[in-house]
Amino acid sequence: MVKTSKRIEAVNITLRVEELVRSKKKGIIFLYVPHTTAGVFINESADPDVAIDINEKLSSLIPYGAGYRHFEGNSDSHIKSVIVGNEVFVFFENGKLILGRWGGIFFAEFDGPRQRNLYYNILENF
Repeated sequence: MVKTSKRIEAVNITLRVEELVRSKKKGIIFLYVPHTTAGVFINESADPDVAIDINEKLSSLIPYGAGYRHFEGNSDSHIKSVIVGNEVFVFFENGKLILGRWGGIFFAEFDGPRQRNLYYNILENF
């Protein structure tokens, strides 16, 4: 479960995911967000401004309330979710995620604040 506090937010979940593989030797962890107004992505996590820049650019490209047909008023959130995607997989070895030097895993909220589900499955020793 991921709890968000803003309408649009990127929550760094790297440490939570690392904990899931800490006792594992080698494999892949699959992460899946079933919500149509949220997503998950990998990008730089050393500078929190990167995630802010991503959300600000998405919001300028796909603005809230820009005359969409969807009656619930969150069409921008659905479109952002399609662009970001709702699944990632990450290799791990000796209990550590294999990410780039500054890489991190983010839960992307586009219609919050909410409590969201984040599912995972681990394939070991393949």
